[in-house]
Amino acid sequence: MTLLINGEDIARRVRERVAGRVAGAAANGRVPCLATVLIGDDPAGAAYAAAQLRAVRAAGLRDAHHRLPGHVSQQEAAGLVDTLAADPDVSGILLHLPLPPHLDSASLIDRIPAAKDVDGLTAVSAERLARGGRGLRPCTPSAVVHLLDAEGVPLRGARVTVVGWGAAVGRPLVPLLLRRGATVTVAHEATADLAAATRPAEILVVAAGVRGLVGAEHVGPGATVVDVGIHRTPAGIAGDVRADELDGVAGRVTPVPGGVGPVTTAMLLANTLRAAEWAAGPQAVPARPAPTTQPRRAV
Repeated sequence: MTLLINGEDIARRVRERVAGRVAGAAANGRVPCLATVLIGDDPAGAAYAAAQLRAVRAAGLRDAHHRLPGHVSQQEAAGLVDTLAADPDVSGILLHLPLPPHLDSASLIDRIPAAKDVDGLTAVSAERLARGGRGLRPCTPSAVVHLLDAEGVPLRGARVTVVGWGAAVGRPLVPLLLRRGATVTVAHEATADLAAATRPAEILVVAAGVRGLVGAEHVGPGATVVDVGIHRTPAGIAGDVRADELDGVAGRVTPVPGGVGPVTTAMLLANTLRAAEWAAGPQAVPARPAPTTQPRRAV
């Protein structure tokens, strides 16, 4: 029988650890602050931003939410990012994507200082990730790795296939996996035989952005399948994986919703805390609790 990975429970544990450390910082007069920027009137984007803000406040972090109209100019948007970048009270900056098509998203993202880049998407953050230097890592790839750790799925020596080579997930996920000792294969739209690339994998991460792309024919017996995709359909939320086909085939699978999504939000909180702690210096970082019996990455 295939087990569903409970991302909500994993995310709750991260949020609790973050909240505990935020409370310690608050007792010393230092409360990390996340500044978010939402441009436009997309209802789905607004709902996602609202859910993030609830999580930020529940963890005890301060929020500074900014909403700009969809017709805002590149110069105006850049001015806001620059203001937040210069504000010493702002620990992290998150620019909600996608942006309206008339805006240059890469240029705006790269105005965020790497020390405040809580989504890990600037060119400087990408270079630090590639070189193995200290930096804030992208939230969704970090969520994938944390989720596997929390489930006790070993990465060292494991055969992992990543389906998708996007800048937000697939590309930054590969160096994170390699650094953990995994043997990584990448598949994308030019892969001639997708099943041939995915079936040997012990861990399959699907982040192609194509609803229902992967089914039972792509999954080896007992594999752990992590579905990063999220698609709104008339029947509800769906992923990149046809999960109903995997019962009895995969060993574990993440549901959509309730899998990677909540852990991604938890990683955003952890990154905001980490950015604030790094900015304050080592004296601001409280002692970590003793490790649990189940291997998990520290927030």
